[in-house]
Amino acid sequence: MKKISVIIPVYKVEKYVAATVESVLAQTYKNFELLIIDDGSPDKSIEICQQFTDNRIKIIRQENRGVAAARNTGIRHAQGEYLAFLDADDLWTPEKLAKHVEHLDNSPTVGVSFCRSAFIDELGEPLGIYQITKLKEITPLDLLCRTPIGNGSVPVIRRETLGDIAFQDNLYGSVENFYFDDDRQLHPSEDVECWLRIAIKTKWLIDGIPEALTLYRVNSQGFSAQLVKKLNSWERMLEKAHAYVHPKSMAEWENIAMAYQLRHLARRAVTLEAGSTAVQFAHRALSIYWRILLEEPRRTLITLAAAYFLWLMPKPLYRQIQSLALKITGASQKRRILQEESLKNPPSLQLS
Repeated sequence: MKKISVIIPVYKVEKYVAATVESVLAQTYKNFELLIIDDGSPDKSIEICQQFTDNRIKIIRQENRGVAAARNTGIRHAQGEYLAFLDADDLWTPEKLAKHVEHLDNSPTVGVSFCRSAFIDELGEPLGIYQITKLKEITPLDLLCRTPIGNGSVPVIRRETLGDIAFQDNLYGSVENFYFDDDRQLHPSEDVECWLRIAIKTKWLIDGIPEALTLYRVNSQGFSAQLVKKLNSWERMLEKAHAYVHPKSMAEWENIAMAYQLRHLARRAVTLEAGSTAVQFAHRALSIYWRILLEEPRRTLITLAAAYFLWLMPKPLYRQIQSLALKITGASQKRRILQEESLKNPPSLQLS
């Protein structure tokens, strides 16, 4: 039974971290260590973590350096053959680790196993919608445009895969191995930058399973600054990609990747009810790469329509339409997940 190292960076999450840790301890797969990385958290987050007495938990402290640095610290201390990452405000379903272990054990060419996510609100209540992503034959352009690994709480990775992208640097007084890029300007796009390096520089495949095993918390605080920060970090990520992506490929991909990211940010702005911001992002996406309308017409037109409805309609009317649309979308997404799960695990044939 392979050991898994679960790595949780912790910084200012006292409202959520207890539930996050509990979701790890409730896993049906029991052979894991839980590395809680105290990234210089100034609140009571670590005091809360210290109340758990499970001997699989280890708390490792460092000065505040950001989520990428905390993950790197966790990787350096990890003893598991597989490494799983969980943000301290998200949750896992109980069968999360077991499903990924099965996937990786049965797929020796897969280096990164990921799943889909169900969205929850700040109180942990389900929103009824899901992160539906492509699962198979993931390409570098998929990572740049459709972000199939939808957030930092979904992947489980072979140790060898991270070893193949390790690089050495002296950022904090001694030479260390790095896996995620510690550049603070890269946050919150350090995840995609790491997956892109794996896809470009290693032999390992990135492959998903259909179940929604991660519960991703939607937090509306400070959304305007966060959207701008995400855009700036995306530009920084594309700048760094020039170092290892072939120049011809980068020339083809850069505008496409920026347009798809702007459309994503427009959808995020709609979720956060920032109508004018959503319209601006959607217009910029089309001005940079108008073919996004041809490549994904349904998603692009829905994004445009939602942005304009939010911008122009009275809020009460918009919220009624939004509520109905979310119910229809959530039901459709749930059916798709169940269908794909049944294809992955067909019922046994009964002999008469």
